[in-house]
Amino acid sequence: MAERSDTPDFFRPRLADMIDLRHPLAVLASRLPWAQIEAALTPYFARRARPGRLLEQDDLFGPSLQVAGAGVAAAGRPRLPIRLMASLLYLKHAFKLSDEELVQRWAENVVWQFFSGMTYYEPRLPCDATQIGRFRAAIGEAGVEELLKATIDTAVSSKSIRPAEFERVIVDTTVQEKAIAHPVDSRLLEIARHKVVVAARRVGIALKQTFVKEARTLRRRAGGYAHARQFKRLRKVLKRQRTILGIVLREVQRKIGEASHEAGEAARSNLQTLMQRAELIRCQRPKDKDKLYALHAPEVECIGKGKARKPYEFGVKVGVAITHRQGLMVGARSFTGNPYDGHTLAEQLQQVRILTEDTGARLKEVVVDLGFRGVDADNPGVQIIHRGKFKSLTALQRRWLARRQAVEPAIGHLKQDHGMERCWLRGDTGDALHAVLCAAGYNIRWLLRAIVRLGLRGLVVPLFAALVMLVHSLAVASGVGKARAARVGWVAL
Repeated sequence: MAERSDTPDFFRPRLADMIDLRHPLAVLASRLPWAQIEAALTPYFARRARPGRLLEQDDLFGPSLQVAGAGVAAAGRPRLPIRLMASLLYLKHAFKLSDEELVQRWAENVVWQFFSGMTYYEPRLPCDATQIGRFRAAIGEAGVEELLKATIDTAVSSKSIRPAEFERVIVDTTVQEKAIAHPVDSRLLEIARHKVVVAARRVGIALKQTFVKEARTLRRRAGGYAHARQFKRLRKVLKRQRTILGIVLREVQRKIGEASHEAGEAARSNLQTLMQRAELIRCQRPKDKDKLYALHAPEVECIGKGKARKPYEFGVKVGVAITHRQGLMVGARSFTGNPYDGHTLAEQLQQVRILTEDTGARLKEVVVDLGFRGVDADNPGVQIIHRGKFKSLTALQRRWLARRQAVEPAIGHLKQDHGMERCWLRGDTGDALHAVLCAAGYNIRWLLRAIVRLGLRGLVVPLFAALVMLVHSLAVASGVGKARAARVGWVAL
């Protein structure tokens, strides 16, 4: 297996000599503020000071306390380059790939390696697929917002968008669905019984009866009755499943004191958590509030957005903000608890201001739908434009309002092309990270299209620029024309 080397290698061609430097991704690699990204993310990986532990010792002066193991830890494997890991997150969400697919394609794609800062071609995986998840968890929501902010700054610095466009944005909300099965009562009851039984065995509790065979039969009958719309029979099956789950829970509760002392504290805590959630599933009814829709993801909410084809979606509400004219993503934030759309606007605009603070523009107008009515007092300094104010709007504001629907295809691309349709990350933190990273992937694709549309070139390294000028001067001195000199210069490079 080849090792990464930063020393000159005369027997290996550089990636810059193997690819077309006019490729949009190669151009973007020279324009993204990698130094700014590394400076923002480096503090998350600084070695942390350990408090140490107190040791009692006896010496000539009597008993004393000594501190052992204090200071900054020097052990541990050196981290991978931040630019490499940040570029992997960009590529993952720009092209909607899993972690495993991402590292496999990176090893085969020389343009992706050039984008990641490699000097020579590396015919191996950049890292283990699990390290991408650990890097994402380490930088947190603030870190991934830095990645999104870098794409916005790049759009401004490359003159793909004018700073004045950040004064007016379109805001809307959508649902980021969680990676769970459709929450059916029969399935939830069966999974709860199975998980509690497995967790009890891990802590050494021997159950008198686990109802494995009967539970399998009841699950099959419930599916058949639901398909045949025989709801009276289905209710009888569900009643028996709840009875079985209650029997298992009460037996585990009686014998929890008999748990093996060899079982770890983590296994005991996991059993207690599963029992609480299983009891909630057993007692909840269709009309109850704060229901549990997935045993492994208690943060999932049931959200209705008024869609005829999909009345209810199970996940978390996400706010999205794009620029009014060109549709650059300037904000994406998750909101737990299924709040009213208008109550999310203040936090969404706060994120937009933070991400666009270096553009020099100040947010003035927000174009929204009727779900954001009645929140003008909560957002001072910003003019909220929606259809409910149509009679009081000027002709210019009505033209702005006519473009509100531009956010809908942006949301569609976020879901279909960048992975927001299904979130596989754990917990509320995973929902927040995934929403922001999908927006960053959207902006990467936006920048690639802008590079092609505007014909942008990569930023020339000063050494190469000096070489071009030298070749031009020599060509002109030899008597060839300026156009010929330009062609000679590019051939020399």
